[in-house]
Order: sequence, then structure tokens, then C-alpha cells
Amino acid sequence: MAYINLPEFEEMSPSIQEKARPILEKTGTLGEIFKLLAIDENIYNATDVMVQNYLLKQTHLPYYIKEAIALLISKENSCKMCVDVHKNIAKMLGLTQEQIEEILQGVEAMHTDEKTKKLLEFCIRASKKDNYKMTKEDVDAIKACGWSDEEIVEAVAITGYFNYINTLSNVFGLGK
Repeated sequence: MAYINLPEFEEMSPSIQEKARPILEKTGTLGEIFKLLAIDENIYNATDVMVQNYLLKQTHLPYYIKEAIALLISKENSCKMCVDVHKNIAKMLGLTQEQIEEILQGVEAMHTDEKTKKLLEFCIRASKKDNYKMTKEDVDAIKACGWSDEEIVEAVAITGYFNYINTLSNVFGLGK
């Protein structure tokens, strides 16, 4: 149960209700994170733009890597709600239960190429409080693995997004 009052559909602004209606029709419920964001239309809209552009849209990174980042960072941040949500999203995007479990065991447990492992390790490091210690050499090492500037920026943006959304979820006790 959330630590603050979350609005129900009827209490949301008309523009957020418009976004919520298809979700309600498809799933019959709105998640706590949706309700939390709906408290403030500006925060909802800013977050929705990030979700649409980072996670749902086909971009430089494949969905497998995006969901691996989502799961790894959410686990790293002890955000059980986000881990659970992204397990389901990963399944919807075609990841197998085995792939999801491997990701949750950590980068070393994953059956993927070294290039992908290096990017995911980079993202975990970027998610930490001491990310200010990262250097040009760290970025150059990821580039040397074959990742483009666009892919690296996208991976770090997704990492930052999950630090943001995990913070909201954890601070307000979502999914507890």
C-alpha cells in the first residue's frame, strides 16, 4: 500500500483519463506507478514522453537490452515493484522465462555476447552514486566493444530513467 493517497481514475485530470482509459479497457486496472504519476499532470506527461521514446519506440537498442537494463537497474535499486512489472513486459516483448531469470541473476549469468555484457555492466556502474568517477576511458572502453555514441547515450538515458522511476516507487512504498 502506497504511503500517500493515489488517485482513482475518476479523480484524474481529463487528459490523464484519456491515457488511462485504454489501459483500463485492456487490463482492468491501473498500476500504482500510473496513479502516482497522475497526481501531477506535468510529472505524468514528462514521464510518459520518456517511456514512449526510451522504452516503447524502436530505437538504437533492441528491446532485449532495454528490458535487461530495466530489470538489472530495478533489482540494483531494490525496486521489487519495477522488477515485477518488467518481468511481465519482458515476456510480452518475447523474452523467455529463462532469459528473464538469467538477467535477474546478474550480468555474468546471462547467456549473451561479451559486447552486451560490457554495456550492461557499464549501465550498472552508471546507476551508482559514484558515477561521477566514470572517465573518458570508461566510455572509450565501451566504444571499443563496438557500441556507438547513440547506443551508449540511449543506454545511460534508460539507466537514468530507471533510477528516477525506482526512486519514486521506493520512496512512496509502491508495490508493498
